[in-house]
Amino acid sequence: MADVSSPNEYANALFAPLAPGYDRYSRLLSLGQDPRWRRFLVSRIEAGRDDSVLDVATGTAAVAIELAERTGARVVGLDQSPQMLAAARERVARAGLEDRIELIEGSAEALPFADGSFDALSFTYLLRYVADRAATVRELARVVRPGGVVASLEFAVPPRPLTRAAWELYVRVGLPLTGAALGNGWGEVGRFLGPSIRGYYAQGGLERTLEIWLDAGIGELRYRLLSLGGAVVVWGRRM
Repeated sequence: MADVSSPNEYANALFAPLAPGYDRYSRLLSLGQDPRWRRFLVSRIEAGRDDSVLDVATGTAAVAIELAERTGARVVGLDQSPQMLAAARERVARAGLEDRIELIEGSAEALPFADGSFDALSFTYLLRYVADRAATVRELARVVRPGGVVASLEFAVPPRPLTRAAWELYVRVGLPLTGAALGNGWGEVGRFLGPSIRGYYAQGGLERTLEIWLDAGIGELRYRLLSLGGAVVVWGRRM
C-alpha cells in the first residue's frame, strides 16, 4: 500500500479496493456477527416516515438500507470512498430504495450540511480513522436537531479475562490467517484490525468515548456490549 498522511486516507486506501466483496467478507471475519450488530444499531434510531437520517461512513449502505426499511425515513448515506459508494448504489438499486436513500461523497470531519439538518444520525466503524475524534463527534452532533438520536457501532475489546484471551487469540492468529486465505487485500485487513482496535481502546476506551460524546452535546448516553464484548453500540440524544 502507498504511504498515506492521515488515518482517513489510510482507511480509504485499505478498504476502498475491497468494496465489491466487503459485505460478504466482513461478515466472515466477524464470525457472522456484523449483520446482528448493525441491526441492533438501527434499532436504537428513533425516526419515522417524515424524518431524515444521516448515516455517516455508510460504506456499502448496509445500515442505510436497514434504516430506510425499518423506519421509512429518508436516509442520506455519506462516505469518503467512491468505490464504496459505487457498491452502495448497486445495493440500494437492488433493494428498490433509490427514492428513499441518497448517497453522497464526503468527509465526517467536514459535513456538507447545515446545523440541525437531520432528525437522527448513525455512524459505523468511524472514530478509529479520524485525526481528531472530539472534533469529529462535535461535527456529527452539529447536523442533528436537538432531541435527535445519535448512535454508533464500533469494535470493542472484551472486558472479561477469558473472553479477552479468546479475542486476543482470534485477532492475533485467526484474523490474519483468514484474511490471508481470502486474498485480494484482506490479508492486510486481517493484520491491521487487531492492533487498530487495541490501540483505540488503549487511548481511554469506552470511558473516553462517552466523555467525547458528552462534550459534543450528546446526552442521555447508553451503550451495549455485543458478542461478549467484541463490539459496542453507543447511543444518546442531541441536547
